Amino acid sequence: MKGWQRSDGRKGIRNTILVAYTVECAHHVCTKIVQDCADQDAQVIGFSGCFPSPYGQDMMAALCTHPNVGAVQLVSLGCENFRKTDLVRAIEATGRPVNLITIQDAGGTRAAIAAGNAWVRAQRKVLDALPTVPMSPSELVIGTICGGSDATSGLTGNPAAGRAFDRFVAEGATCIFEETGELIGCESVMATRAATPALKEELVSTVEKAARYYAAMGYGSFSQGNATGGLSTIEEKSLGAYAKSGDSKINGIVRPAEKPAAGGLYLLDVVPEGPPKFGFPNINDTAEIIELISCGAHAVIFVTGRGSVVGSAISPVLKVCANPQTYACMADDMDVNAGRILDGAATLDEVGDEIYQKLIALGAGGTTASEDLGHQEFVLTYKNTTRPEPGCHTAA
Repeated sequence: MKGWQRSDGRKGIRNTILVAYTVECAHHVCTKIVQDCADQDAQVIGFSGCFPSPYGQDMMAALCTHPNVGAVQLVSLGCENFRKTDLVRAIEATGRPVNLITIQDAGGTRAAIAAGNAWVRAQRKVLDALPTVPMSPSELVIGTICGGSDATSGLTGNPAAGRAFDRFVAEGATCIFEETGELIGCESVMATRAATPALKEELVSTVEKAARYYAAMGYGSFSQGNATGGLSTIEEKSLGAYAKSGDSKINGIVRPAEKPAAGGLYLLDVVPEGPPKFGFPNINDTAEIIELISCGAHAVIFVTGRGSVVGSAISPVLKVCANPQTYACMADDMDVNAGRILDGAATLDEVGDEIYQKLIALGAGGTTASEDLGHQEFVLTYKNTTRPEPGCHTAA
């Protein structure tokens, strides 16, 4: 494996230029810049809101300084409340090139697009000249998510992802699983894997918090598609979702935009503290992928039974298809056919090894199906970030 060295000691497996809007009014300009620079490995991200959001600010800072990011072109309308100069300073502090275009000062849409195009193309030449350095599996941060789950997800794809996680953790890598809203009913079992007694209590309370949040909303993390796919309850879905965490001890809990302090296995808590303020904790799988990436994930394992086509900006998404029938129908969108386990053509260990090897290959020039298809989905909305004190970031 090889990567690009960053000033904070991390290494990236991609060297992407982000074109980031700081309000929805600048989204179109960013999209046009990236369309005009289609051959420059530039990707669009951004925060659409106008009134202040500590969550949005923290997320944008974490994403713009992600190890897979080489440079950032920021685009502002000019009158939004997002603290864009703070974001510029956060990016500059990492040594990354950053440029801020303010549409109201640049002369409007066409002028802003032209300025953005010129900067992105100039920076691509600089980034392409940067050398790569050796990178080991222990330096990787891997996230995992399941979406479009069905009755096969917990039998094949999720436990196979868990086997890959166990191998990465054993090698010193960092692995992050989520989400607490899909672990309801598994909290006592999960707590037995806690590295410390304090963390054991925190794991249970974190899932209980998610259950209270969803009860207040009058809806849980369970869709019509899950039911059509053969799942009957959130607890049954949770058993499958829990399997993707593997069997390693759990070292801590992180929240969006927080980076684990050391290698090991971590739970990402996506549910805000306190009463609901902005609706459901995550509105779709892409939002959860972005939160995993905000914690430093170089790549994300996405297990699906019903089928999904989404990828992500910034970090590759490796699709693991749990259902052999879905794989036969959507093979172009999938990277691993875990449905072979149901057919008796492969074991959990064999599919887990395939997932592991494909993730390693991403650091040696390999690409995922979603990357090849051009998927660069991105979702970032408002969320309450009030946190309990003290938090339970990591356990020694």
